Amino acid sequence: MKDLVTSALAVFAVALLQPTVLAASCWRNTSCSGPTSAAFPGIWESSIYAPSSRTVRPRSAFTIRDRMPASYPRPVIFRGNGSNVVFDFGVEVGGIVSLTYTANGTGAIGLAFTEASTWIGEWSDASNGKFAGRDGALYVNVSAAGPGTYRMPDISMRGGFRYMTAFLTTTSGAWVNMTDVQLEISFQPTWSNLRAYQGYFHSNDELLNRIWYAGAYTLQTNAVPTNTGRWVPMLANGWANNGTLGPGDTIIVDGAKRDRAVWPGDMGIAVPSSFVSIGDLDSVKNALQVMYNYQNPDGSFPEAGPPLLQQNSDTYHMWTMIGTYNYMLYSNGANFVHKNWPKYLKAMDFIYGKVDQSGLLNQTGTRDWARWQTGFNNTQANVILYHTLTTSATLATWINDQTGLAKVWTQRAAALKNAINTHCFDTSYGAFRDNATSTTLHPQDANSMAVLFGVVNASSTNAASISTRLTDNWSPIGAVAPELPENISPFISSFEIQAHLTVGETLRALDLIRRSWGWYANHRNGTGSTVIEGYRVNGTFGYRSERGYGYDPSYVSHSHGWSSGPTSALTEFVVGLSVTEPAGRVWKVKPQFGDLNRAEAGFSTWIGKFQAKWERNGSGYTLSFLAPTGTSGVVSLPVQDLGDNFLVTVNEKEVESGQYTRMAGHVIMKLAGGTYDIVVSKRAK
Repeated sequence: MKDLVTSALAVFAVALLQPTVLAASCWRNTSCSGPTSAAFPGIWESSIYAPSSRTVRPRSAFTIRDRMPASYPRPVIFRGNGSNVVFDFGVEVGGIVSLTYTANGTGAIGLAFTEASTWIGEWSDASNGKFAGRDGALYVNVSAAGPGTYRMPDISMRGGFRYMTAFLTTTSGAWVNMTDVQLEISFQPTWSNLRAYQGYFHSNDELLNRIWYAGAYTLQTNAVPTNTGRWVPMLANGWANNGTLGPGDTIIVDGAKRDRAVWPGDMGIAVPSSFVSIGDLDSVKNALQVMYNYQNPDGSFPEAGPPLLQQNSDTYHMWTMIGTYNYMLYSNGANFVHKNWPKYLKAMDFIYGKVDQSGLLNQTGTRDWARWQTGFNNTQANVILYHTLTTSATLATWINDQTGLAKVWTQRAAALKNAINTHCFDTSYGAFRDNATSTTLHPQDANSMAVLFGVVNASSTNAASISTRLTDNWSPIGAVAPELPENISPFISSFEIQAHLTVGETLRALDLIRRSWGWYANHRNGTGSTVIEGYRVNGTFGYRSERGYGYDPSYVSHSHGWSSGPTSALTEFVVGLSVTEPAGRVWKVKPQFGDLNRAEAGFSTWIGKFQAKWERNGSGYTLSFLAPTGTSGVVSLPVQDLGDNFLVTVNEKEVESGQYTRMAGHVIMKLAGGTYDIVVSKRAK
């Protein structure tokens, strides 16, 4: 294979190849507690972005000047000062880089990293949080002629990147022959097989498949060793990822590159998506536990986990509580809940104590996801409190609380729901205002959450109106958040797509997924494997530049779990497979078709495997599903397109009208766990 010689005039082009992968293992001395094989092997595994090994090499290489990729591995020769090569790993990666080289003189090899190709060059993209410029580069000192090796210091581990630019600085005219580049992946540290997904999704729409797996892979890159958080206080130059994040070996953070900290609000989207895809709940448990460990004396939780430990956020406080519910829903982690229950009660007393005589929460902890206006009787905060109360009541029932808390919290939720609808809904516009004033701002977050969390009934005219009004904010590349003008937030849009699905606007939800997540999935400068934190309506990556990001678009994370909403939505709403009680002891199957012809998905809990598949045909559709023995569930079959003359068979036996309930265009049946083949069709005349 011909050597790659880099200089100011180098030009080359070779076809892109798959990366060379080496031995599979867990991270360093971490115990291998993760799964070793995929729960649902099949053709869909070709959509998984995760490599088959923890140690990988780049897929291709090119120079900054002549961006024509050549296959890698191959020898790469740097001749003279300023010569460079960009190594492309093909997907988002993160970890420790190692080099092997030979030099004929002295100098230094610089290494710079970026997630997006926009910032390829001798300065890494920004991650340290100081907003004093981009992160710069690491330098490998070449002090003598001859062979050499380099291994990135652990403190300088780069958590998220796709591209690594290597460049030579020398005053002696030296050349360097770089014979090998390897990366030891640090994320998903307890898994020996990074492709051992415990869930899957597959449909006839390849773009949706890619988006689902991009969300799943993003969540893998966000499951990190607990000693690799971003260092605080922030560095003015360079970067350091040696902060302690929490207990255990693995923990879920907000982003691969940054902030590398636990953010409970982000987990409101990330945790359901993680459950249905990779199935990693250990990282979730450790993230929640660290929030309980750092609970403040007044009962409040920090906005973010250590070492950041930002405070003063009522919404993120509540997201820790909601996260506790989600963890038990997916894992049946009753021991975890019992252990932290006294702190949970203290957290409830703290937040409900802010409800005033109007019946609304007075938000005094004003930090939030990035929206401009917060505080007072903010509608979004009140909607989140409603969800906190309803999930808390359910949680109390699950752990068999005998003190009547479920009843108290249910009553409080009902009163709050009435207050929100009375004081915050704008009947003239058909959606919720940003707060209980005469403001004309109708936010994306509060309205999406109000529908999803049941502040308005899904079958109501208000819910239908909100779904329609949300489309007023749409652009060709996604939904602009009025509460953060000019910005598109896939985090908040993750709630919006679920709101549309909640009211049965399947086509609308799929449209938004394709506009927003599809835009990034097809972006030539993106990672091609993950989901981005946010972007601007003008199509640039400068998300919230003027809202805390120092006008530095390179700071934006391109692998951010809070943007993974389509992963859970496609499984739980479109395929229609979800759990409704801990670990799936009770489940639901309720498919939504939209413009798809077929879709299927599966996930696993400690009880067993759950799987569903539907396919449309000329006369109706077929639905097959599997649920573990000993469980029970509800199946809701769409029949609105078939009129009154339809036929339903279950395992080849006709279902009589007395064996089901018909409601809102669905045939509803209660079934025990097992294997089912259902056919829904027009009855022959």
